[in-house]
Amino acid sequence: MNAFIKFVEGSTTKQATLEEVKEKLNHYIEMTKKTGEQLDWTYNNSAFPYTVHEKPEAKGQWFYLKGNDPKLYCCILIGVGSKVPAVVQHAGEEGETSAASAPPEEHYIQVTLTDESTHGDKGKANEFCKYLAKEYKAELHLFNGRVIYYNPRK
Repeated sequence: MNAFIKFVEGSTTKQATLEEVKEKLNHYIEMTKKTGEQLDWTYNNSAFPYTVHEKPEAKGQWFYLKGNDPKLYCCILIGVGSKVPAVVQHAGEEGETSAASAPPEEHYIQVTLTDESTHGDKGKANEFCKYLAKEYKAELHLFNGRVIYYNPRK
């Protein structure tokens, strides 16, 4: 199962690197830690029950979050990528087809749940996706196919 945070017109940036995504997650961890301090409760352990791991072969492409409690949380994969959308053919006069100008490359953050991922992982992945999409003012395509628009639209 995949969710995508797509950078669109109105987003704070056109693309993000893996290091920038890690920085946003670290900011999220710090926010929850401060919330916990204000409540005199170790809230950050509940809000972010993962440790960040990166495999050598995935350097710069993806990393994964490994759950601290295997009964509740397994893993979430997070990566960055881009794709060139398919060129749309337009019918001209006399049945001729002509290719439209090549659309720009679409950049995204992909969040993936593995087959071993738990319901807790899905809930946390949705929460992290919403946080990242809101931070980047991006378009969020959730695991269930629904779309949330955090980008300013006219």
